[in-house]
Amino acid sequence: MKNCLVVLKNKKIISDTAEYAPALRAFASEGMYFDKTAIVAYDCSKDIVCQLKDCRENYTNTVIMCPRSMEGALKEFLEPLYGAKFDMAGTLEGEDFTVFLYFTDGGNAATYSKIAQHVGKKFGKKVGKSFIKAVGAPRSEILRAVESAKKINPSLECNVYENYGDCTIEIVYSESDSKMVVDEVVRTFALALDKYIYALEDITLAMRLYQLLKLRRMTISCAESFTGGGIGQRLVEVPGISEVYFEGLNTYSNESKEERLGVNEMTIKSTGAVSAETAYEMAEGLIRQGHCDVAVATTGIAGPKSDNTKKPVGLCYISVGLKDGVSVYKYNFTGDRKTITNTAINYALFLVYSAIK
Repeated sequence: MKNCLVVLKNKKIISDTAEYAPALRAFASEGMYFDKTAIVAYDCSKDIVCQLKDCRENYTNTVIMCPRSMEGALKEFLEPLYGAKFDMAGTLEGEDFTVFLYFTDGGNAATYSKIAQHVGKKFGKKVGKSFIKAVGAPRSEILRAVESAKKINPSLECNVYENYGDCTIEIVYSESDSKMVVDEVVRTFALALDKYIYALEDITLAMRLYQLLKLRRMTISCAESFTGGGIGQRLVEVPGISEVYFEGLNTYSNESKEERLGVNEMTIKSTGAVSAETAYEMAEGLIRQGHCDVAVATTGIAGPKSDNTKKPVGLCYISVGLKDGVSVYKYNFTGDRKTITNTAINYALFLVYSAIK
């Protein structure tokens, strides 16, 4: 069984894999992969015809991403080519082939999962899945864990996705595999990546932290500088977060840090706003006020330019405070402003999780 993804798009728009990443991920989640991804300009009819004929001759399953305006022309060409009719859901299929149309202007990305599941069911590919969720795990360690897992079960597939330091390892195996073997594979990952793991299920980092805070009967407060309220925003996306979330302060200026958190003016003057000492006092200020059981604070330089202290872009201090003390962590993240900020948000949430687990 071979699969092909065809993307028909405006040739003047630079291709971005993020555009069709949901399709790739949905098929991978069912243990299937696209053997070919073809990007064709939708105003080049000759190239489109050649590609679609190639799909008919060489691929079992074809997913076509295109604007809805192309629906009529594609159906008119594909139906006689395959000798079948599209159904109401935009599916063309026979005993040994399937063709799906996905419209980029208004389509729901969840449709990709339905397409992949349909293909898997049709061709008898039944899979089970396990998940490892981790933050900050080095790629080299992940790859070593994958290699060890493949030695236990060579037929399994490991899909690894990273989003600003937050890593999802999706283990896809045949439903016929024994539970003992699957458990051994999961155990292999858990041992190899132990200090980076926050869940052995498909759950968000913020949701996992909320569950733990609720279990511990703890409340959390945030004091953010360069992350600009991002930690609080991530938390309030979780239903029921009001049970554990006391407050979030966006203390961006030095004056705000001093007035709202009690950071010593001399601390900022002597070590700078972006320093371990300032981060410490930010979290300590929240804990000292007595309204929360755990506090997290961030200060750093997101870029694109540094401040006037010659400290590098990407430098970041994250502090986590509990009633028995405050810990400060230093990082030097790389990337653009968005990448640095979002990575720091994920690390901050994970550090809180690690502190109270």
